Amino acid sequence: MPIGCLLILNSRGDILCSRNYRDYYNVKSVGEVFRTQVIATKLADRSPVHNLGGVSYLFMKSENTWVVVATKLNSNAVLIFQFLSKLIEICRVYFGAMNEESVKENHVTLLELLDEILDYGYPQTTEIDLLKMCITNATMKLESGAAKQGQKQLSDKLTGIIGWRKDGIKYRKNEVFIDVVEEVNVLIAQNGNVLQRDVSGKVIMKSFLSGMPECKFGLNDKLMLQSESKSSDRRSSQIDLEDVTFHQCVRLGKFEANRAISFVPPDGEFQLMKYRTSENVNPPFRLLHPSCKSLGKTRMEFDFKVKGEFSSRLNGTTVVIKVPCPKNTASTKITVGAGKAKYEPEHQAIVWKIRKFPGGSEVMFSAVVQLISSTSEPKAWSRPPISMSFQVPMLTTSGLHVRFLKVHEPKLNYQAVKWVRYISKAGQYECRI
Repeated sequence: MPIGCLLILNSRGDILCSRNYRDYYNVKSVGEVFRTQVIATKLADRSPVHNLGGVSYLFMKSENTWVVVATKLNSNAVLIFQFLSKLIEICRVYFGAMNEESVKENHVTLLELLDEILDYGYPQTTEIDLLKMCITNATMKLESGAAKQGQKQLSDKLTGIIGWRKDGIKYRKNEVFIDVVEEVNVLIAQNGNVLQRDVSGKVIMKSFLSGMPECKFGLNDKLMLQSESKSSDRRSSQIDLEDVTFHQCVRLGKFEANRAISFVPPDGEFQLMKYRTSENVNPPFRLLHPSCKSLGKTRMEFDFKVKGEFSSRLNGTTVVIKVPCPKNTASTKITVGAGKAKYEPEHQAIVWKIRKFPGGSEVMFSAVVQLISSTSEPKAWSRPPISMSFQVPMLTTSGLHVRFLKVHEPKLNYQAVKWVRYISKAGQYECRI
């Protein structure tokens, strides 16, 4: 991902700061082309990538500044945008904001950061904790003792493999909190058949561990269980994970070899992994017999039931069901078996809210909608789908569960307390009527 040159411009297109990493770029010419052909023509509103005169311009906006990368090579655009996002985050941590005023006031520090972050156009390190050890500004001064310790550890951090965790972390109580959060996307037909289903999940970890602990994490992933020769007796609980991505602390070599997730965790909260699966997804809620009938030209009738398709020991919380209504709705008469429902004109829908939905139960909904009569022939209503939002604690729609988490710190040799929580949430959850 070589970067030819990097520029930071204000809203008018004036160059505030720049770095040239290749001899064949003229920074002033690159800035002028971006000002006249992107900012002035408002091309930036259409796409964040433009190729002008054989040079690709990739850019992001932060308040009243443009952060622009120019390259003539076939670079990875996603990685460049990830780098730009991280650069803006670093500037906000150091300067409090990323705008024209902060760039002018901290121009020297910004150049030092760019020299540390990029080497001949290649990103080296973007870890904020590591950058703080070697570059400080007026609002970020290290104590004298901390400064000496930071200088002592700096070379080890720059050349080592654990730049995301400091040495010497100590806690009185060593704990690890794991949240498995899944968003379920479902599209259900009027006859009850599930047309589309998938789950996007993430594992969020919050670690309060002393020293430099080695962690090993196990899930009921199909390939992981097969690598451990346990597929024969655990077949029913295996799931296929797709599009798995990890935090940089995970040792990818071990994962590719034997599907083992081993890592030295950062201190505090971080996202350990993301995944997606579309097999064996069980929708937690189902709409039974949804019907929408037109009673003449000025009345409509809605009728359906909602059933919780999960264990009776669990409860759905903050359940919100939106039943769409035509634009010319005048009044509604609503009957529900639980919760409260009312017509909200700003959403053009009846919003039904249920605070607590026990698993296995059924709740009915019926409504008569009175429409405003029109002298002209009304346009046919498109019948948008009924949508749902909810949370179900201690449930994973995909069936994923944490099998084990092993924590080993060879020097301190403590026993860590581990907590696991599961949450299923609605992503795009719709049922046609």
